[in-house]
Amino acid sequence: MQLSAILPVLFEVLPRVARIAAYIAVGVFAANLVVAFGLVERIAGLSRYLTGPANLPDEVGTAIVTTAASTTAGYGMLAEFRDSGVLDDRATLVAVTINTFFGFVQHIFTFYWPVLIPILGREVGFMYVGARAAIALAITLTGVVAGAVLLSSRKTAVASDSTPVTETDGSGTPPADAAFDSDDDSLRTNVESAARSTWNKLRRIVPRLAVVYVAITLVLRTTDLESFTTLAEPLTTLVGLPGAAVPVVVAFAFDTTTGAAAIAPAIGETFSPKQAVATMLIGGIISFAVSTFKRSIPFQYGIWGPEFGSKVIAVNTALKVVFIAIAVAVLVA
Repeated sequence: MQLSAILPVLFEVLPRVARIAAYIAVGVFAANLVVAFGLVERIAGLSRYLTGPANLPDEVGTAIVTTAASTTAGYGMLAEFRDSGVLDDRATLVAVTINTFFGFVQHIFTFYWPVLIPILGREVGFMYVGARAAIALAITLTGVVAGAVLLSSRKTAVASDSTPVTETDGSGTPPADAAFDSDDDSLRTNVESAARSTWNKLRRIVPRLAVVYVAITLVLRTTDLESFTTLAEPLTTLVGLPGAAVPVVVAFAFDTTTGAAAIAPAIGETFSPKQAVATMLIGGIISFAVSTFKRSIPFQYGIWGPEFGSKVIAVNTALKVVFIAIAVAVLVA
């Protein structure tokens, strides 16, 4: 491939990678600090109602709280806890699932409330946001139940006041320059140790993140993703929606704001409020096929690597599709 074709992709991808790396750095740095300063008990108090029944260590509660402010930073925390041995793979998948509702919460204030509800109107806007909130909450509760059934508290419990979060060399032994000295109350020492751990994590994640993002973007330039929208008509016909739902679903699959603007004038005429919400939710199902390829694969592979990242994507996508399908069935019943 010619350099002239790659350079525009690099200019497009690198700012995105830099932004994600910044949020990951915040998450990893915070994960180390809250453990080093013994803040886990204070921060994770409320989230213990979820982490306790799910047999997850208290440290996961800090990631849950962080996710409500930044999903990327929350994932960065979980990646740090997994790499340091606080979480095994199964516990990490449970934690990622539980994080779903808290990742949704931030979008209420940044997108749904200021943008989507004004476009759709109060009735349909609140119905749609309520449906999405219920779906996210159902996924989170599924994670809690999965943790209660699948995890052993003996395997996942960690004495957070005696086992700091650190990088390991693969043998379970923390390297000397990454360990926190529990007897040293120096703020500078703890901050420098957290910074070293964060830098080590970024050196491993960012190159992988950049490579995958560039590769995916190059594929997108030569692939017609609109083929995914051929699913729109069978799905809308299956649930008995008007034929006008098909173009709305297609628009919604690629851009939520455009899809909402397309359906808003037809609410009350072509679509009932419930049909409008069901149409947008179906658009969400198809959009997962698109967004998984465009965003989830590069992000999750960058955070976890291809093997475990594929597991995270599979669990997230399956749960979202199942619960959206249930919500659509309820709406059109």
